[in-house]
Amino acid sequence: MANNFKEESTKEINIIMQQSQSAFEAYQKTSAEQKALFLEAIADEIEAVGDALLQKAAEETNLPLPRLSGERARTTGQLRMFAGMLREGSWVEASIDTALPDRKPLPRPDLRKMLVPLGPVVVFGASNFPFAYSTAGGDTASALGAGCSVVVKAHPAHAETSEMVYQAIKKAIVSSNMPEHVFQHVHGTSFESGKALVQADDTAAVGFTGSTVGGLALLQYSSERKKPIPVFSEMGSINPVIFLPDTLNENAADLAVQYAGSITLGVGQFCTNPGLMLAIEGEGLDNFYKLLGNGIEAIKPAKMLHAGIHSAYEKKSHAALEQEGITSVVKSATEAVDIEAQPTIALVNAETFLENHLLHEEVFGPYSLMVSCKDEQELINVLKSVSGQLTTTVMGTDEDFAGHSNLLQLLPTIAGRVLFNGVPTGVEVCASMVHGGPFPATTDSRFTAVGINAAKRWVRPVCYQNCPDSLLPLALQQANPTNIWRLFDGEWKK
Repeated sequence: MANNFKEESTKEINIIMQQSQSAFEAYQKTSAEQKALFLEAIADEIEAVGDALLQKAAEETNLPLPRLSGERARTTGQLRMFAGMLREGSWVEASIDTALPDRKPLPRPDLRKMLVPLGPVVVFGASNFPFAYSTAGGDTASALGAGCSVVVKAHPAHAETSEMVYQAIKKAIVSSNMPEHVFQHVHGTSFESGKALVQADDTAAVGFTGSTVGGLALLQYSSERKKPIPVFSEMGSINPVIFLPDTLNENAADLAVQYAGSITLGVGQFCTNPGLMLAIEGEGLDNFYKLLGNGIEAIKPAKMLHAGIHSAYEKKSHAALEQEGITSVVKSATEAVDIEAQPTIALVNAETFLENHLLHEEVFGPYSLMVSCKDEQELINVLKSVSGQLTTTVMGTDEDFAGHSNLLQLLPTIAGRVLFNGVPTGVEVCASMVHGGPFPATTDSRFTAVGINAAKRWVRPVCYQNCPDSLLPLALQQANPTNIWRLFDGEWKK
């Protein structure tokens, strides 16, 4: 195996998950403040590793140091965000309906409900974000914040980076006096190890960011269990962008600069990369496509994360561009070498796009397909033909928005995030962010993988009926010792 890390056997994985279950039972007994301090300690320890961590990640991923420095800051920032969530406390959604013994015709019992953690969560590290979606990334931070123990499967493309972060977490476990196995780390390149992690008896939930093939495989593994478990897989998305006529006539040059940058940002290796562009045919579109092509030609190829992603990009982009009906292809004027990806855009009419489902598939890399539509109805038909997405974006003027209300009403039905006059690349980590979407963008569109609400993936509601006050969780006790906002007999109170 690459990097000389041992791959655990199915027997060893079952033992690891048993240890995770024992740690979960102990971790549940720690207070919100203790958990918050633990998350902050992880952030501190990751930062304490210093530049050596960034250098190793750059070596393994070909990502530049400034990008990695920003991603590390995002990672430690979201760990501290979940610490803040724990201290504020209302995320548990405590609600209380007090007893009504004199109600007719039947009395009402005392009912108290809150969210509780599911149990051990298995997280599969992502290749394109070695920090923010990997070992100590959003899935791990949200699961630990929700009160779950975690087992991470390191992504083999940056196994040494993942190992360094794991060692930092181990230090935080010791300094915070947390259960030894509250966080564990495994390596593996085989399908068998992934399957064993999902199907271990003690696994309670799964988080994954990656390909549609990989995400669906994990979902299938879960369905084969005697007791199926929730799997949150974030998978493919082509993130359609609609350019309305008036803004193309007024702002073509600025839009071309903006989208040449977005299509090629990070060598196109973002799940929110704008892989599909839609517009109504006319001089505005012709001018915009020409200007965008000029921008793409001027951008030099750059190395992708690893040879596997580069190979997939070459295969999928070539397959798409070889389809009948592609009327224009514009590539970087500089030839790509080694595992560099050549920035590319292409043009096709709506009729061809609607008939050829291969053109609907994600090409992960610096690639985007422009679809030329005869009118608004054909544009709507194209948009309806596209499967669930993480994002959809509309670029327009006030005049455009006023004249395309039917189109605008459609947007929330196909994506988890609807953007106006911006680019989909770039995901703000905050309470209002939704990073999820209808299938196949994710396996469960009710949840987000980013922001404090990401913790909701790893919990379930429990109702306590006529429970003695002293036996209730602190969040549900009458005196509200945690001082959190609760829905108390229909009113929000502290």
